[in-house]
Amino acid sequence: MSTGRLPKDHRVYFYLALVFLVFLLITPKTGKFNYDYKKGSPWAYDNLVAQFDFPILKTEEELAKEKSAAGSKVIPFYRYSDQATRETVREAENIDFGKYPALKQEVGAALQDIYDRGVLDEDKDVKDQDLHASLNDVIFVQRDKRASKSPRSNVYTVATARKKLLSEVSSKNPHENVDSILRADGVYDVIAPNLIYDKETTELVHAESVDYISETEGFVSAGQLIVARGEIVTEGVKQMLDSYKAEYEDSLGFSGPGILLWIGNGIISLGIVLILFISMLYAYPAVFGKMNEYLYLLFQFLLITVVSMLSERINPQLLFLMPLTLAVLYLLAFFKKKLVVLIYLVDLLPLLVFCHNGTQLFMMFAISGTVSMLIFEHFNRSWRQFVHAVIVFAVLFTVYSGFMFMNGTRWTLRQPTYLLLGSLLCVAGYPLIYLFEKIFQLVSNSRLQELCDTNNPLLREMASKAPGTFQHSLQVMNMADAAARSIGANVLLVRAGAMYHDIGKINNPQCFIENETIGTYYHKDLSPQQSAREIIRHVSDGVVLADRYNLPEVIKDFILTHHGTTLTGYFYNKYVNAGGDPADDSAFRYNGKRPQTKEQIIVMLCDSIEAASRTLKDNKPETFDLFVENMVNAKDKDGQFEDADISIKELNILKTELKAYLSQLYHDRIAYPKRRG
Repeated sequence: MSTGRLPKDHRVYFYLALVFLVFLLITPKTGKFNYDYKKGSPWAYDNLVAQFDFPILKTEEELAKEKSAAGSKVIPFYRYSDQATRETVREAENIDFGKYPALKQEVGAALQDIYDRGVLDEDKDVKDQDLHASLNDVIFVQRDKRASKSPRSNVYTVATARKKLLSEVSSKNPHENVDSILRADGVYDVIAPNLIYDKETTELVHAESVDYISETEGFVSAGQLIVARGEIVTEGVKQMLDSYKAEYEDSLGFSGPGILLWIGNGIISLGIVLILFISMLYAYPAVFGKMNEYLYLLFQFLLITVVSMLSERINPQLLFLMPLTLAVLYLLAFFKKKLVVLIYLVDLLPLLVFCHNGTQLFMMFAISGTVSMLIFEHFNRSWRQFVHAVIVFAVLFTVYSGFMFMNGTRWTLRQPTYLLLGSLLCVAGYPLIYLFEKIFQLVSNSRLQELCDTNNPLLREMASKAPGTFQHSLQVMNMADAAARSIGANVLLVRAGAMYHDIGKINNPQCFIENETIGTYYHKDLSPQQSAREIIRHVSDGVVLADRYNLPEVIKDFILTHHGTTLTGYFYNKYVNAGGDPADDSAFRYNGKRPQTKEQIIVMLCDSIEAASRTLKDNKPETFDLFVENMVNAKDKDGQFEDADISIKELNILKTELKAYLSQLYHDRIAYPKRRG
């Protein structure tokens, strides 16, 4: 298909419409806060007045600081024990004060007051390291199923309870040595704690106090001025703008008629889908004739869009965790870099339009994806994939830091941690390529590399049964490799196609001159028509073998197109020279199909040129020039290029490269002089 020509297959537009509908359905149904601002810059818009009440959100730095402070401060929890109180008072009442009976009532009253406030065992609590830093702060006291926070100074320890008892009783008996009396009668010894430390509840309350730190710090009322035109966006103003933006987009982003929001989303969605379609139309128009590849490109677009939109709805922070760079690898496995970089950037457009921090996310993943595309061919095997993940993380983190510095924002560990995990997920998610390969009937670069491995069973069989054909295929592969690189064709695909184009010769190797043994000639007793039929059959035999060994369709295409619909020239000429009708060439014409891609053209030319070049009589550059020109022109004159997506410029480049290759392959060798004597 020519570049820019609209495809005629109606399925192309049907599937594109489905993508548009899915895209429209998953787009956010709230409006977007359409103001750009950053700390230190003036507000470039009219005065912004709050349309509704909203809380001012704390920054992540403030929340982290408060949680850290709450985590380091433990408030101990105590349970008031009525039983301990009664036992202590009862023991005091049973003491015989001898000649000081009046003290019994005074001691009982003083102890009751002390135990109403509470007595705790300080020595035991100090041993608990969790409380050591909080002994001079506050405590929780639970009494009668109600817990209340109280200054620690409001309760007694055993030591301070004794001092309080002595003070109370001494004030009423100034002429007596009360301390000696209380000590002698064992009153001090009966004082025991009635506030029992509850470690489990202390830890539970502490955990909840850390988890339930308030995320807000203030309130802005509807009608209040947030920022005036020309005002510098300070840290405080930025915090209000961030809070207003969050509330606006989460709750009240669009206040007009719902139909207008749908229309707006529809226009934007249609625009993005059209950009995707036009990108394919001009960068890779042949994709519309390969429905599996077309559907795969649409699927990748929807995959990124759905993942991005769902992450945005659940928690925008999750977008930093998504391994979106992996999409480059999913595309690179099946398509050329020129197409991959364009389609990948289009796939990221929904981030730019519909997500929080869309510009930041778009630039982060666009740059990291481009770098990934450039380095993956060097880090695509075994442990090197982890090196690739580290490099991707370094790029993401660098771009992220650039935005943080530009906006004057301090970054926390959360986003970099998410970026690191997302980069590592690229390694974990890469094997899904093989699943996509099966679902969409595609052939990945990894699969092509495997096919070119001469140790696979089918190629080993060819090397064993048809060694001449095997060597011919290797030569064609090397020649086609150089030719493909000269015009930017798919090198791996060309190499695989070249290795398997003559695989059908395995069934009857002696029929072909490169496999003949000395003293035998397969076609000796055959007519030209019979010989031609045997030669032509290697194409259909090759297709049968390809099916038996589950070779991909794209490889079978090389088997069908490497001769196209050309003639078996040697036997056709023999037939005509023997008096046959030149117009009756049906028995001598291959029943394959004409090449449709640059890669198939390359294999066709290299196959013919490699085989025929063995008949050349000299190695002069002029000989190679004339030889290649004649071979290419003959194919062109026979109509073999009519269906192929190749330009005249590319054909000229191919001819130049093939001439140079033959010159290097068949250059003159020096003759070694004979040694005298």
